[in-house]
Amino acid sequence: MGGLRGAIRARDQVQVQVRPGTAAAAVRSLRRSFAGAVLVPGDDGYDGARRPLHPVFDPRPVAVAVATGAADVRSAIVTAREHDLPVAVQATGHGTIVPSDGGVLIKTSGLTGVFVDPDRRVARAGPGALWRDVIAAAAPFGLAPLSGSAPSVGVAGYTLGGGVGWLSRRYGFAADSLLRAEVVTADGRMRTASADRHADLFWALRGGGGNFGVVTSLEFRLYPVAQVYGGTAYFPISRAADVLGHFRDRADEAPDALSIAVLLRRMPVAPDVPEPVRGRRVVAIRGLYAGDAAAAERALRPLRDVAGPALLDGFRMMGYPETGTIGGTAPLHLDLFRRLPDDVLDTLIGAIEGPAGDPPVSTVEIRHWGGAMARPRRPDPGPAGHRDVPFSVIVDARVPSLAAALRPHATGGSFLNFLSDPARTETAYTARNYRRLAEIKRRYDPANVFHRGHNIPPRTTSDLLPPAQAS
Repeated sequence: MGGLRGAIRARDQVQVQVRPGTAAAAVRSLRRSFAGAVLVPGDDGYDGARRPLHPVFDPRPVAVAVATGAADVRSAIVTAREHDLPVAVQATGHGTIVPSDGGVLIKTSGLTGVFVDPDRRVARAGPGALWRDVIAAAAPFGLAPLSGSAPSVGVAGYTLGGGVGWLSRRYGFAADSLLRAEVVTADGRMRTASADRHADLFWALRGGGGNFGVVTSLEFRLYPVAQVYGGTAYFPISRAADVLGHFRDRADEAPDALSIAVLLRRMPVAPDVPEPVRGRRVVAIRGLYAGDAAAAERALRPLRDVAGPALLDGFRMMGYPETGTIGGTAPLHLDLFRRLPDDVLDTLIGAIEGPAGDPPVSTVEIRHWGGAMARPRRPDPGPAGHRDVPFSVIVDARVPSLAAALRPHATGGSFLNFLSDPARTETAYTARNYRRLAEIKRRYDPANVFHRGHNIPPRTTSDLLPPAQAS
């Protein structure tokens, strides 16, 4: 099922009928203990506060609780549970995939504080902080976080979902660099999760999403990256088969400092598109090298030689804060691949070269993962990602015929940050990690309070019994 259809189905499943008296009592109770604004239907600001960033949903919570700190988060969770109301959490709104109808929506977008300790190479950020806030705070010290391609994305949701960006082949998933998290769990307790405190919860937070509590602060590593070499170079679509074949066959030879995606694109006819590629079908090399230009070009040279002369070359040295200009692809469809046979490459090229369908495919991105993501430093890394799978294919449209053609070759797995269908949450994990996450969920949220998102239901007692006893 496609992400949008799955999200709509999820909405149908979570609609809640709330007795007016229950809602009013909950709001009165919350306002007595809550320092921030409590907005209800009809209040100024309610409509703006309840909506996610992307208007797929039109959520109608009983109340929007705009938290001013961890104590407010705790108050909202406890009050909602006392009145048997669902709980939802929204910081920046990027990752909202299930509407918060009939419950209490906790807004943490105002908790934007960022602190950088340059001596320890560590940053601490509130759940409302955006990556651009952290990047700006770290850059004066020659440091960088493991942010994504879009600086406007929130730190918390990105990190809890795993977090893959241009530095991930060099340093791992963003979740791998998490050092500590302050969390309010379903019982209203404020906990510190780290390698030596609530280690099971700390493991789950490093890729398990928002299933285990509401994070009120994250502490994570920064890295000595001030300047990088990155951008996008465009070539005629006639070079696509050779470029993709070389990329597939030689990807494992790339140094960890180099992160590359090959894109197939229908460039729009628009004034802001450079004339050499305007309105053309192209194959593009997009990437970043964590180092100087000479070393970067040596690493890129084999792929460039196959691609031939560029129509337009945007690779250049830049400060890390400029990496947001490199761009990314909206992941409306994602598949993971252990290998990319010629049939898959031909199918992808055909999706771009052929006539525009309905909906049209304008961008296909083939990305190489691996590197430090596949070789985590910790002996027991968190559950983020399918670490042994080297390739992803992202398509910026949901085309059933294309998805069907790719499916026999794909692993069936996904990546939580790129997954819009809550019904497919389990596919973001290995079977072993998913079982472990469900067990940790049972310890910290046995009533499944935090279910309005990529839900991992708590493992029940019958799940733990041998099949003969569980039947």
